[in-house]
Amino acid sequence: MSNRLSRVCGMTAMMLIPLAGLQAAELHVAVTGNDAQHGTKKAPLRTIQRAANLAQPGDIVTVHEGIYRETISPPRGGVSDQKRIVYQAAQGEKVTITGSEIVKGWTKVTNDTWKVTLPNRFFGTFNPYSDLIHGDWFNSHGRMHHTGAVYLNGHWLIEAASHLNEVLAPAGSDPLWFGKVDGATDTDYLLNISAITVGQQRIAADTFTVKNGDLHAAPNGEGGQCMGWIRDGSWLKFDKVNFGNGTENIELRAASVTGGGDVEIRLEKADGELLGRCVVMDTGDWTKWNTFTAKIKPTSGEKAICLVFRSHTSDRDDTTIWAQFKEVNPNEANVEINVRQTVFTPEKTGINYITVRGFDLRNAATPWAPPTAKQIGIVSALWCKGWIIENNEISYSKCSGVALGKYGDEWDNRAESAEGYVGTLNRAMTNGWNKATVGSHIVRNNHIHHCDQTGIVGSLGCSFSSVTGNVIHDIHLTKLFGGAEMAGIKFHGAIDVTISKNHIYRCGDVSGIWLDWMGQGAQVTCNLLHDNTGWAGDLFLEMQHGPLLVANNLFLSKNKIYVNSKGMAFAHNLIASPVEQEREDGRQTPFHKPHSTEVAGLKEANNGDQRFYNNVFVTPANLNGLDNALLPCFAAGNVFTKGTQPSKFDVEASLKPDFDAGLTLTEKPDGWYLTILQDKAWRSDVVRMRVTTELLGKANVPGCAYENVDGTPLSIDSDYFSIKRDEKNPFPGPFEISEGGKQTLKVWGTK
Repeated sequence: MSNRLSRVCGMTAMMLIPLAGLQAAELHVAVTGNDAQHGTKKAPLRTIQRAANLAQPGDIVTVHEGIYRETISPPRGGVSDQKRIVYQAAQGEKVTITGSEIVKGWTKVTNDTWKVTLPNRFFGTFNPYSDLIHGDWFNSHGRMHHTGAVYLNGHWLIEAASHLNEVLAPAGSDPLWFGKVDGATDTDYLLNISAITVGQQRIAADTFTVKNGDLHAAPNGEGGQCMGWIRDGSWLKFDKVNFGNGTENIELRAASVTGGGDVEIRLEKADGELLGRCVVMDTGDWTKWNTFTAKIKPTSGEKAICLVFRSHTSDRDDTTIWAQFKEVNPNEANVEINVRQTVFTPEKTGINYITVRGFDLRNAATPWAPPTAKQIGIVSALWCKGWIIENNEISYSKCSGVALGKYGDEWDNRAESAEGYVGTLNRAMTNGWNKATVGSHIVRNNHIHHCDQTGIVGSLGCSFSSVTGNVIHDIHLTKLFGGAEMAGIKFHGAIDVTISKNHIYRCGDVSGIWLDWMGQGAQVTCNLLHDNTGWAGDLFLEMQHGPLLVANNLFLSKNKIYVNSKGMAFAHNLIASPVEQEREDGRQTPFHKPHSTEVAGLKEANNGDQRFYNNVFVTPANLNGLDNALLPCFAAGNVFTKGTQPSKFDVEASLKPDFDAGLTLTEKPDGWYLTILQDKAWRSDVVRMRVTTELLGKANVPGCAYENVDGTPLSIDSDYFSIKRDEKNPFPGPFEISEGGKQTLKVWGTK
């Protein structure tokens, strides 16, 4: 019997052999395999999950070429960096793991529109077409967004905004889809209600006494307010409703685009006597109001009533999807739909030391990932330590690609405020938020694209991690929904995080990189950012107290870099974006002891205590936004070319108002090329200081030095290309050049 077979053939054998004595094994998985086999190369398993169930610390799971339609939830991890569990694609073989399924059986409806009807059991326990994107700091823009998706030849269609009629029209440049689930779950929004009328008394819906559920008021388009975000089981109570001498009807002013719902009219409380039921049907828009009448038991006098909202009862149990396929027969093309929420995510926390390497991971119905909730991506290091996620292509996530986030608890999506997030932080401290337990992940050399919220997200669980060598693009480009959590990289609690040598472009709102709260000790270095169209362009630093280093980066997007923080150090960057500083923010946010999650105090993030050394500014950049800082700032050795302005803090600056840097960035088959005009005289007109821990000093609020993440002294002694800098007089900007003039530099290569 082989060593591998002795480990997997039964529980009895497992109990007889001490784990410490087992040799690491390699399990093989292939689409031609069988889960009843032993997992050898000649007798591979069929599913990656079966291999995950068998794998022990030190083992390698090698997956061979093919498409695997499953979610992998590893039940265990490794025990150290040296004895981890590795999941890898076989060398030279393309392995796709997807959260979608191929769907055939489409029938043509009209124009470019086809439909397919699937039994709900097709989706198992999770149906993305009744799963709404929602949560803290999420903005729906007044419409519904499901985690479902429809793909044609690998690219997704757009979910219709409100009604089936949009999909029945001829297809435009962005084909649409629409889904309807019979027997919908309580995650569906049913209807909006504007008013109820009892006899001659009209009662505005937003004048309720008590509510149940996450209902919110919103403009009704008729000069008043309505109540929306109503789900199955929600209710509204109204006191002192006057039924007069006797009333047998109640009118409801309501609207819906999801088929409506049933409204139970009950006395006094949600489970009180049932007076009657009003059936609200689809009206075609959330603010297209119709009046619906309910027959009730004769009632008189002044009473309290509860309106209890229910999904329509249905004899069917299907999901129907309509989609536009322009000049395509979907039964002859590659059409897939989302079925699974994630591709690679443990079901429990504390699954440490896992490597995920070399896969094509795609098509997942991921949820909104705010910092106050459980964060799930296509691949998720869920409140654990020491993952390596490398050399993968990660794409087409309804929300996030990679999640390095927090666990879930009863407070998920119930803490939408600064004070609420402080509560999240305090609970996290009691749940193991420290360097020994959580974080220290490596995310490197991945290609992450087409994610509608973030490429990489992390709340607290990202601390002490390294994010390097990734290409991240086409993030939140559909802009169907909004909120406060969208970016190429969005981290909360990025303590001692390194973000280096990444290429980030074509990100919509909010920013390419957004570090929000507690990025103490973080370093953002040698990144290429461009064509990011969010209002905060390439970089947003929010509610930070420092120290935080931003060095040797190329910031080339036209929208502003936004700094709502203090204690930031910018050194040797090429900045072609306006730098906007917010003067003051009264929110209290934490600062920490050096290189630790331990909170040392709370402080507002009033602006100032910034450092700008040896940067090159190119139009439309400027630094005069620093002038309104409440705390002293430090700036020296910067170069200001044509169309840019220094700050009042600048000393020993090179002011070149007539010098046009002629900056252009061009994509070629083998990579990205930057053309720039530089003057070698910049080296001699000002003697610049090398940027070191000594020069930068200590951040004002925490009193901590600017140093490397391991606590050693910092020195910017190399440039964007890792070329050694002149120690006595380094050249300004990200490139240590010896010759001036026009230069074309390959700033990112195509792998």
